[in-house]
Amino acid sequence: MTDWRSLPGAPAIGTRLCGAQDVPDGQGKEIVFGEGKDAFRIVVLFVKNRWFAFHNCCPHFSIPLNYDPDRFHIFDEDLLMCAHHTAIYRIADGECIDGPCLGARLTSIPVERALDAIFIGPSN
Repeated sequence: MTDWRSLPGAPAIGTRLCGAQDVPDGQGKEIVFGEGKDAFRIVVLFVKNRWFAFHNCCPHFSIPLNYDPDRFHIFDEDLLMCAHHTAIYRIADGECIDGPCLGARLTSIPVERALDAIFIGPSN
């Protein structure tokens, strides 16, 4: 699995991603650093009272998991589906369990909540 810190444009540990109130329970939010095709995209998810974040890049075609801004397909608060090719990922560990990139993983980004905001954490 790729270390998120080695990806081009990755923000630094401690970077504020969003306010905790910006991600409704059972949903996700996209945070974008930079512009255009070189932008670094992160999806922040809040499910089952836990925070998760991944590089918003489907391993199948290296495109974002969402089609519309901040609209992510989450099922049973356990699964995240790529809007483009229906690859299904477990939110708990980012592994693709169904679809065109079976066995691949999303690149996890550690997050922590502090001061009612979500920040990139020091480790997974």
